[in-house]
Amino acid sequence: MNKPASFATSQPVRRKEDDRFVTGQGNYIEDMSRPGELRAFMLRSPMGHAKIASIDISAASEAPGVRLILTGADLDEAIDNDMDGGQVKNRDGSMSARPRRPILASDRVRYVGEPVACVIADSLVEAKDAAEMIEVDYDGLDAVVDTAAATEAGQPLVHDEVANNLCYDWGIGDEAATNAALESAARVVELELINNRVVANPIETRGGLAEWDGDRLTVHYNGQGVWDMKGEIARRLKIDEEKVRAVTPDVGGGFGMKAFNYPEHFCIAEASRRLGKPVKWIGERSESILADVMGRDHVTKMWAGFDADNRMIAMKIECTSNLGAYLSAYGAFIASELASRILTGVYDLQTAWFNVKGVFTNTTPVDAYRGAGRPEAAYALERLMDKCARELGADPLELRRKNFIKPEQFPYNTIVGETYDVGNFDRVLTAAIEKADWNGFEARKAASAANGKYRGRGLCYYIESILGNQDEHAEIIFAEDGSVELLVGTQSNGQGHETVFAQFLHERAGIPFEKIRLVQGDSDRIETGGGTGGSRSVTMQGTAVNGAADDLIEKMKPLAEEELEVAAGDLEWQDGAWRVAGTDKSVDLITLADKARREGRVEFLSQRTQTVVPGRSFPNGCHIAEVEVDMETGVTKVVDYCVVDDFGRLMNPMLAEGQVHGGVAQGIGQAITEHVVYDSDGQLLSATFMDYAMPRAEDVPNVPFYHEGTPSTANDIGMKGCGEAGTVGALAAITNAVLDALWDEGVKQVDMPMTPLRVWSWLETAKQHNA
Repeated sequence: MNKPASFATSQPVRRKEDDRFVTGQGNYIEDMSRPGELRAFMLRSPMGHAKIASIDISAASEAPGVRLILTGADLDEAIDNDMDGGQVKNRDGSMSARPRRPILASDRVRYVGEPVACVIADSLVEAKDAAEMIEVDYDGLDAVVDTAAATEAGQPLVHDEVANNLCYDWGIGDEAATNAALESAARVVELELINNRVVANPIETRGGLAEWDGDRLTVHYNGQGVWDMKGEIARRLKIDEEKVRAVTPDVGGGFGMKAFNYPEHFCIAEASRRLGKPVKWIGERSESILADVMGRDHVTKMWAGFDADNRMIAMKIECTSNLGAYLSAYGAFIASELASRILTGVYDLQTAWFNVKGVFTNTTPVDAYRGAGRPEAAYALERLMDKCARELGADPLELRRKNFIKPEQFPYNTIVGETYDVGNFDRVLTAAIEKADWNGFEARKAASAANGKYRGRGLCYYIESILGNQDEHAEIIFAEDGSVELLVGTQSNGQGHETVFAQFLHERAGIPFEKIRLVQGDSDRIETGGGTGGSRSVTMQGTAVNGAADDLIEKMKPLAEEELEVAAGDLEWQDGAWRVAGTDKSVDLITLADKARREGRVEFLSQRTQTVVPGRSFPNGCHIAEVEVDMETGVTKVVDYCVVDDFGRLMNPMLAEGQVHGGVAQGIGQAITEHVVYDSDGQLLSATFMDYAMPRAEDVPNVPFYHEGTPSTANDIGMKGCGEAGTVGALAAITNAVLDALWDEGVKQVDMPMTPLRVWSWLETAKQHNA
């Protein structure tokens, strides 16, 4: 049997799951319905910081349709009412602070939107009506919201036990050597910048459905992996893990913020246990903006030292990271450990110091958002390189080339212990400037000026590290209906996993593409898995699928000997079938599975394999953006954009391009339109799409995607992940372009978001200064 080449890996196979989605056959949380289902609604704090004097639920409990109202006091008695929070080590070796984070607050609220009570009723309308009847007596406290000022003397304390609101003081590198190198440098360039806070805003808001049946609990939720949910639900509710099933159906976007558990999951699970009925909660858009973890929010100071030949000899970075009101699952790691993985980027630098201080404020907790630390690091480094080029009077391309890690230096050990396996940064940069028509920019700039627009050009050369577990499993099962089930430990959030994983199995095992059915997100059927995050899915899972396919092929060999009536030595695996060498006799795995089923030899009908990828891979690439800024209004638009990436070996070029497009769009959003704003009392002023400006189609230009791949040596398939690369490279490219557009007008510093008012204000200030 010859494999149809159109379905093999590295082919632009169209997404097989889209037929289901575009015909309304998707199965999302809101699509799920159970007989007797109750609805939950969360009462949230309207105060940024306050003591709770009392909570009176008496009137609400008697409201029509109300079945149960949970408060923090109820949870304190019944379950472990304390959310998990990931800790890092301080510079002195001690652990970061980890103040208690209640599932439902009972004595104090620390951000607007913090859940205080959960109302369960026969309908959502009745639950909302009852929530309005709950009387909470708040005693307001002063709030702290400013990232840079959070640790200053006299600021209100978010947690009384955390002095100066400092959660951790983390560092990596050699501080003394870095300071000495900077002191001896021929030139030192300084830069301070702000990485603004954003909201993830997936198209599908979070939700969950809990079902208690006898002594067993099933929790359906739209996340990025089911095993953390299974384990934490069991711990919180104090039940055996074997009695908990976690299920994730179709998911409409995650971007990292659905990779962990939230208070609502535990509330509906406990409510279902108490009531013996299914309980569903679906977040509304206003709740999503208010209470889902947010992203970014850093203030960073940087110093780069150069020798007389413009080679970077040292770099120092001091970052203050806003964690929000509580330590979330990965929030502490993002600005510190995860960002440090690409601390020196694509540059040959062995002397650096990176210090991060994580601070608490009276704002929504911060955690993973597309890229989780790598966009923040790449943004800071490539903004710094842009400024270095200006202050040193160097060509920005040549400054980067001079400091690139050269191909002959790979594998390259970075100062933080990462090993870049392969790369050819100069080749990618050369391709990018050609594709972007770098030399034609001055003519385009003149044409823009004739139309009343300042035009600027910005570049970012990024590298990122694939994160998450380096092991994954896959299981192949020949089902009775003739299909072949592929069980995986990752979880699609819309990336096209059903298609690309079927491509792997089809290519490796010769199983017809149309017969392959992906099974994911069910802890009863899938023993373990690393979930989805950190651009790991296709690299890790693809390797596991290939491993399972190889084991299955070998397992089936004795059946092939019987079917073809030859000895093992006469067989060879070729073109998706066992073949008798030198003849046209062959048998495929589907035929062998049918034989095994007829003969009752069930051991041949499945194969589960666990694989470990020995090292991380490092996607990299060059983004070049061109912007126009209206001279009168400050309105900024990205008008040209070019990306050349090195993703190693592409598994599906069309899906990779789509990932890059989505990432760039999110980068444009953060750079120009999106911005979370709190007032001094902790009130969220950007709480709706009237005030929080998501990018629209007209804000995103055509984004040509080009590929200059150097296959990774860190995994068998040669791949480097691509899920977050678009965002990692976009932020600095766009911001550098805006600064370039405004530079000749006297604007020497810009920060995201570059909204019309901010840009206009910078221009006006420069005009007054130059007058």
